[in-house]
Amino acid sequence: MSQDARNRGGQGKLALTETTNQAASDSGAKAPAHEVVYQTLRAQILFGDLAPGQAVTIQGLTGSLNAGMTPVREAIRRLISDGALVFQGNRRVSVPQLTKDDIDEIIYARKTIECELTRRATLRVKDQHIAELEQIDTALDRSISTGDVPGYLAHNYQFHTMLYQLADAPVLTDLADRLWLRFGPSLRVVCGRFGTLNFPDRHKDILEALRRKDPELAALAMERDVTQGMEQVGLGLDPSN
Repeated sequence: MSQDARNRGGQGKLALTETTNQAASDSGAKAPAHEVVYQTLRAQILFGDLAPGQAVTIQGLTGSLNAGMTPVREAIRRLISDGALVFQGNRRVSVPQLTKDDIDEIIYARKTIECELTRRATLRVKDQHIAELEQIDTALDRSISTGDVPGYLAHNYQFHTMLYQLADAPVLTDLADRLWLRFGPSLRVVCGRFGTLNFPDRHKDILEALRRKDPELAALAMERDVTQGMEQVGLGLDPSN
């Protein structure tokens, strides 16, 4: 794995690692090896270290992750269940390649789930939460203006996940996070091809709705953010473009 690949989405990976470590700390135990491997490999998929269609061997992953065969196999099993990996046979796995139908389904699912999470978050958000989201959005703007793809991916994910966690709806949040695993690698591909300036950003509309405590306005802004972003992914993956 290249140094560039290891550096992609560093802040997002750090957030995932910190979440795992915090959970372990709260329980007074060290995170088990299989959980650490799962979170690490999950972050690599989410932020595009593994490109869609790129086959990797289980043996290769044990080397790149510096982990034993058993925790790597367990992580792969979980990620296949999440829809983030597919088994290719001959001890190889790969990130699925999205089709147009896949993207249409993801748009429908994201609008249904993430708009509801946004409504619920709007009713629970505090001023300090809005301030944190504004800081994340400012960092996101900086990444967009400088063409920092890893920063864009990390801050965009951080903004959405923080908002959804405020909704206090763990089942819906888990479903939303699984959807991000489905399209995250393709988002990285499209950003790499066309840059970050082409992607719409409705976060400021969302923030304004949060300040107004208007759940329907916030949900509408989220719907536009999701739809326009996913349509851009679809256009970017179209071989005719």
